[in-house]
Amino acid sequence: MSQRQVLQVFEQYQKARTQFVQMVAELATRPQNIETLQNAGVMSLLRTLLLDVVPTIQQTAALALGRLANYNDDLAEAVVKCDILPQLVYSLAEQNRFYKKAAAFVLRAVGKHSPQLAQAIVDCGALDTLVICLEDFDPGVKEAAAWALRYIARHNAELSQAVVDAGAVPLLVLCIQEPEIALKRIAASALSDIAKHSPELAQTVVDAGAVAHLAQMILNPDAKLKHQILSALSQVSKHSVDLAEMVVEAEIFPVVLTCLKDKDEYVKKNASTLIREIAKHTPELSQLVVNAGGVAAVIDCIGSCKGNTRLPGIMMLGYVAAHSENLAMAVIISKGVPQLSVCLSEEPEDHIKAAAAWALGQIGRHTPEHARAVAVTNTLPVLLSLYMSTESSEDLQVKSKKAIKNILQKCTYLPALEPFLYDAPPNILKHVVGQFSKVLYPLCQNVDFEIRCEASIIPLDIQIHFCRGWTAINHLITEQSYILILKFTAE
Repeated sequence: MSQRQVLQVFEQYQKARTQFVQMVAELATRPQNIETLQNAGVMSLLRTLLLDVVPTIQQTAALALGRLANYNDDLAEAVVKCDILPQLVYSLAEQNRFYKKAAAFVLRAVGKHSPQLAQAIVDCGALDTLVICLEDFDPGVKEAAAWALRYIARHNAELSQAVVDAGAVPLLVLCIQEPEIALKRIAASALSDIAKHSPELAQTVVDAGAVAHLAQMILNPDAKLKHQILSALSQVSKHSVDLAEMVVEAEIFPVVLTCLKDKDEYVKKNASTLIREIAKHTPELSQLVVNAGGVAAVIDCIGSCKGNTRLPGIMMLGYVAAHSENLAMAVIISKGVPQLSVCLSEEPEDHIKAAAAWALGQIGRHTPEHARAVAVTNTLPVLLSLYMSTESSEDLQVKSKKAIKNILQKCTYLPALEPFLYDAPPNILKHVVGQFSKVLYPLCQNVDFEIRCEASIIPLDIQIHFCRGWTAINHLITEQSYILILKFTAE
C-alpha cells in the first residue's frame, strides 16, 4: 500500500467526522430531531469531537452542543453531567475566535435555563475566561461572552455578584461604547440584568460610569438598542431615591419623552417604565417629571397603545397622583382621568384594569374637587361593576373596592353618588349615605329629619339630622331615589 493510499484513509476519516458533526449541527436546529439525537448518545460523541485536531470540527461540535443545550434544561443538564463544561472553558482561552464564539454560545445555552445550571458554569471557572473574552479584538467574541454573562447574571443576586466580582461591569461599559450595534445591545442588556437585583449591584453599575453612556444613547435610531438602554436605566432607578436622582442628573429629560412616541411598542413601554421608576420615589422627583411635560406625554402614550404597553404608564400616573394634591391635580389637568377611565372600561386583562382602578383611587382620594373630577367621567359605576362581578380577579375586586372607598369618602357631587343608592351593596352604601349627610346637613336649619333605609337595603338605621326643610333636600336628590331608598320622617 502506497503512502498516498495510507493518507487517503485519514482523509476519509476526517471527511467522515466533518460530515457527521455538520449533519448533527444541522439536525439540532429542528425540534423534532432532538429526542432521537439524545437517545442515540450524541452528547458523548460530540464531547470527543471537541478535542479533535481539526479546528473546524471542534467549532462545529461546540455549535451542535449549544443548539442541543438551548432546546431544554434536560439537554443542558446532560452537557453538565458529561463534564463538557471544563473542557469548553479550557479551550475558550486557547482557541481561535471562531471556537470562542461557539464555546461561549454553549455556556449561554446552558446557563439560561436555571440558577443551578448557571451556578455550574460559575463553578467550573468560566467567568474569568468569559471576562477575558470581553477584551478580545473580535466584536463577535465580545458579543458571545456578553450573552453568556447576561444569562448567568439574570437569575439572582448571588450569580450577578459573581459576575461583578469577576470584573465584568467595567468591560461591559466599554462594550456599550463600541461601534457595533449588536454588541451595544447585549452589553446594555447584561448591565440591566446585573442592576435589577439589588441597590448594591445597581450602585456598582453606576460607579462604573454606565449611566452617562446609556443616557447619551437614548435617541439612537436602533429600536432594540433603545429598549435595552431604557431597561437598564429603569433597573438602576427603581431601587432608591439616590439612584433615581443619578439617572435624572444624566439629563434624560426631556429626551426620554420622545421615546413615548416611538413606533416600537417595547421602546414605549420601557420609556414609561423608566419614568414610573423615577416618579414613584418622592414628590420632588414626580414634580420634576411634571415640569418636564412627562405626565402629558405619558397620557398621550397610553392613548396610542393597548394592552401591557399601557401598564407602566397607568402606574406612573397613580404614583404621581399619590404624592400630593397638587400632583394629582396635574394629572387631572392633563386629562389623565378620562384616559384611565378608558383603560378601565376597554382593557380585557384584569391586571391592567386593577392598575387603572388603583390609579383613579389615588387621584380621587385627596379633596372633593379631585373626587368630582373622577366621578364626572362615570367611572364609579364601572368600578362598582368590577367589584361586584364574580368574573373579576381577587386583586381587581380589592383594588376596585379601595378606589370606590377612596373616591366616595371625598366626593360631594351628589348626581354621581345617586346611582349607588340603587345598586351598591351595604358595605359601599354606608359611604354613599355618609356623603349625602355631609352635604345635606349644613343646608338644613329648622326641621330635624331622620333618614331610615328601607328594609333589605341596609340592615341598620342610619340617623342623620337636618335643619332646613324639604326644599334643600328635594333639589339635591331625585324624587325617585328619595321614594325608593330613603324615608324621611319629620320629628
